[in-house]
Amino acid sequence: MNKNEQNTPVIQNRKANHLYFVDETFEVGIMLIGSEVKSIRDGKCTLGEAWVDIDEDKDELWLIGAHIDEYLFANRFNHFPARKRKLLAHAHEIQKMRKAKELKGCTIVPLKLYFKKRIAKLEIGICRGKDQRDKRQDIINRDAKLEIARIAKAHR
Repeated sequence: MNKNEQNTPVIQNRKANHLYFVDETFEVGIMLIGSEVKSIRDGKCTLGEAWVDIDEDKDELWLIGAHIDEYLFANRFNHFPARKRKLLAHAHEIQKMRKAKELKGCTIVPLKLYFKKRIAKLEIGICRGKDQRDKRQDIINRDAKLEIARIAKAHR
């Protein structure tokens, strides 16, 4: 890993892990323009309200609802912050996602946006929604882990 890869941010969708069970993940490419890449490298991107849609006619994946801020120095060549962005995946992966989406309660959600060898990659997941009981159980488990960590640190 070179120096530039260490400095690039990883944008995560923390809301997704709270709202959904992630059944399966895929790494897909994302088509961006230059000012979007610069803005992502500055960490000016949010995936909290985003989702992935499958175009029924052309077997294409689209990222909808992701907000990438405008790059300050792009002037008139800037991008629209909330535009649809095409995702690049293999045909067999798209078919697998289409079948999973047809099931009741499944959706496709972006989980993480990062750079891999200077290329922007998006990790998306096939997810099932959690109900309130599951969310409470996650909070109880997280608090228990924190308490165990505190006790272990105190006994060192």
